[in-house]
Amino acid sequence: MTDTIRADALNLKKLVREAEALSDEAMIAFARLKHAMLAARQNPAVDVHTGQRALMRLNQAEAQALAMSTSLLRVHDELSKVAREKMVGDQGIPTEVPEQAVLDVEQPQDQNV
Repeated sequence: MTDTIRADALNLKKLVREAEALSDEAMIAFARLKHAMLAARQNPAVDVHTGQRALMRLNQAEAQALAMSTSLLRVHDELSKVAREKMVGDQGIPTEVPEQAVLDVEQPQDQNV
């Protein structure tokens, strides 16, 4: 394999992992936001229904973030297939992605919130 191809492969590997990490960070941020929203609603001076629509919207955003994460796993898997097929003998570049991790999952239906 040429040095240019190897450099490209290593750069792609780095960028895919970076995108996956950002996706995870978004999901962590959503979880923190949901925690804070629910904790604020625990205040006895706040009506129990306060923020319910916002929580429903946040759940939709979380589902979309999870779908994005799954799509990124598929991208990662496809790039790894290319590495295995085109760069035979190269060690350390391809990543095995379990088939179960990239299966289609049913998307939640819009609740018209």
